[in-house]
Amino acid sequence: MPKKIPNRELKRLSREEFRNSSRMPAVLVLDNVRSQHNIGSAFRTADAFAIEHICLCGITACPPSAEIHKSALGAEDTMEWTYYENTLDAVRELQQKGYVVYAVEQAEGAIDLEHFIPERHQKTALVFGNEVRGVRQEVVDACNACLEIPQHGTKHSLNVSVAIGVVLWHCYLAIRV
Repeated sequence: MPKKIPNRELKRLSREEFRNSSRMPAVLVLDNVRSQHNIGSAFRTADAFAIEHICLCGITACPPSAEIHKSALGAEDTMEWTYYENTLDAVRELQQKGYVVYAVEQAEGAIDLEHFIPERHQKTALVFGNEVRGVRQEVVDACNACLEIPQHGTKHSLNVSVAIGVVLWHCYLAIRV
């Protein structure tokens, strides 16, 4: 039977080493995500996959927050983030910086995630939306394209923090930092 590895033996990077480490060329954009637990989860997942940055937009809460910390477990201190009052400003700024921006949303013409292969050096931004309404239509319209996670059950959506994990894992496998 395999033995669990204690945390002290996992050889994790220090905060300083993490800040100076190579990153997956990806940015998360959270469009009006209301649950601070989901926001904390986004920070923790972003840290796990060593992405570049997180954009917190609209009603999305910002650190410091005890509720965000419950899920982030300190990742809110290691991940770089910026707050934007309007998600469209974040999308446009990222596009000006050379990012291809994808809304992760069920939309006409969306690219099925299983067919999405990000280019290794292409800077990618991934927009995730509100837990009930998803990514706002005006934001979808501003994005370069949409990605859709295939689902085959009776429900039509995933929790936003789960969707972030699925998409970042897919990108990580394709890019391999």
